[in-house]
Amino acid sequence: MKLAKDKRWKWPAEKMREWTDDELKTRESEFSDQLFRLKFQMAGGQTEHLTTIRELRKGIARVKTLVKERQMGATQTK
Repeated sequence: MKLAKDKRWKWPAEKMREWTDDELKTRESEFSDQLFRLKFQMAGGQTEHLTTIRELRKGIARVKTLVKERQMGATQTK
């Protein structure tokens, strides 16, 4: 799988806001798994996908931010 040409790790925050809580959790685990694989490959010298690693880290941060926003919004409405 060629990750350099694969744009599926880039998601705008507006699009991510449409995802359900379950989708956010699923995407976070997918991003984390892929990040782990790429870091492992990079440590072994098998790949040089630094930009993909950065995008995955940003994606994980966006997902975590959205989850936190939803939690804060739910607690403030109570």
